[in-house]
Amino acid sequence: MDLFSLSGKTALVTGARTGIGRAIAVGLAAAGAKLVLLGRGDLSGISSSVIDVVSVDLEDPSALSPALAPVLEAHQIDVLVNNAGTIGRGPASSVSLEDWRRVLSVNLDSAFVLSQLVGNQMLAAGSGKIVNIASLLSFQGGILVPAYTASKHALAGLTKALANEWASSNVQVNAIAPGYIATNNTAVLQADPEREPAISSRIPAGRWGSPEDLVGAAVFLSSRASDYVTGHVLVVDGGWMGR
Repeated sequence: MDLFSLSGKTALVTGARTGIGRAIAVGLAAAGAKLVLLGRGDLSGISSSVIDVVSVDLEDPSALSPALAPVLEAHQIDVLVNNAGTIGRGPASSVSLEDWRRVLSVNLDSAFVLSQLVGNQMLAAGSGKIVNIASLLSFQGGILVPAYTASKHALAGLTKALANEWASSNVQVNAIAPGYIATNNTAVLQADPEREPAISSRIPAGRWGSPEDLVGAAVFLSSRASDYVTGHVLVVDGGWMGR
């Protein structure tokens, strides 16, 4: 269906090396998009649709503007997927300020700076889509992940704030809130003999999600099928939030 086609579009995806980011990048390419990938590590071999790769440390938001400037000169970015994220686990009573700031820098500050940089190009063009990867912990408190929870609550708020400001310029800003997805970030929970059964038993779908379960939502929010959807946090969780 043409409504969901991304033919002729260019999508910038952060954190596409593994997991959710990689699945979304491959899915956007399958829908017709050309890809610009931003992050650290080996980003080769993800898709033949990759037209540019930017190696940058998202723990340092100040590095993003100079790193992205050549990309924005060379390409009109139609879709930005702020997927890159990190997590730190431990009691709130003992989390160091350094670890707190590291998580917030990657999950929130870099998403804001990238949204500003790419968003200004979209505003000038009069169209664009920004998709932030939020979390169930944009709604809940979680356990032993205070910085991650704070960052994902804030990311949901940022999504709504940008949507309010940019909707009149035909730039839609939305978020996807994944449920429990089997990735490297959740490996500790998957291996926990107490937490894993407690989590699985609450998911009405009866299973953890896979990164590929998020592709449909990402394509929808990146395509003109969602032109009248903005400021929304779309939960993809196998029914967890409805339980």
